[in-house]
Amino acid sequence: MYIPAHFNEARVEVLHDLIRSSGLVTLVSMTADGMIASHAPLMLDPDAGPFGTLYGHLAKANPHARASLNSVQTLAVFQGPDGYITPSYYAAKQEHGKVVPTWNYAAIHAYGTLEVFDDPARLLDIVTRLTVRHETPRTTPWAVSDAPADFVKGMLRGIVGIALPIDRLEGKIKMSQNRPASDIAGVVDGLQADGQDALAQAVRRAAGG
Repeated sequence: MYIPAHFNEARVEVLHDLIRSSGLVTLVSMTADGMIASHAPLMLDPDAGPFGTLYGHLAKANPHARASLNSVQTLAVFQGPDGYITPSYYAAKQEHGKVVPTWNYAAIHAYGTLEVFDDPARLLDIVTRLTVRHETPRTTPWAVSDAPADFVKGMLRGIVGIALPIDRLEGKIKMSQNRPASDIAGVVDGLQADGQDALAQAVRRAAGG
């Protein structure tokens, strides 16, 4: 990933927070049959390895799952808040007009060797932990144990678990850090006025606010 110095984020704890806040993840593997990509929610165990380990599952019928039985090199792509930045936000537009549009975004690349497993107990643990992660904010959370045990066993037979021990972690947070303070303030105000509060907060954080 191309990362100019002012957009580089190397702090593991910051990257882990962004990974935790991400939803659907893009997995890209280079296999003997060529490149293949899949999309799946993943969860992070930050203490498993120097950069943590990602866990999730894929459909057993997914060619990605079969290809990964050979332990292929894989990239997991996470994305944070993103959005269009109009030059109209900038104070510089009124000062000299020498401004152009851009796109602000956060992206994390996690690299490692993908592992596949089909042990029922381990699969159930992964599915349960993923479910708890996403159900916990709900007023009445659903639990895997709410479904009949035989039904759950049958569903588990249709998937494989995946683990990606991270051996390289890159982060790019492009949130107007290359702009003057007056322009950054204008971006925050403009995004808030346009209803993009999450992106506005990300710009503020990147500026140290």
